[in-house]
Amino acid sequence: MTQPAVPAEILEKRAAEQRRTLHNDVQQLRSVVKAEVRERLDVKRNVRRYFAPIAGATALVALSLGYGLTGIFTRD
Repeated sequence: MTQPAVPAEILEKRAAEQRRTLHNDVQQLRSVVKAEVRERLDVKRNVRRYFAPIAGATALVALSLGYGLTGIFTRD
């Protein structure tokens, strides 16, 4: 076996720096993902954004249900 070309202390310093960098990158990614998820799942924002289509679909379902139930109970 041959002696390593780089001393162990330098390798340990590099490994520690890589761990710190990796840890910081993971923390940054977590915060970005957390903010993105919080923004996408914001109920008030989604209700404001999709109010008209949801109201239209609800009205259409209510109208068809009312028409169907009225047809069932008012047969001659």
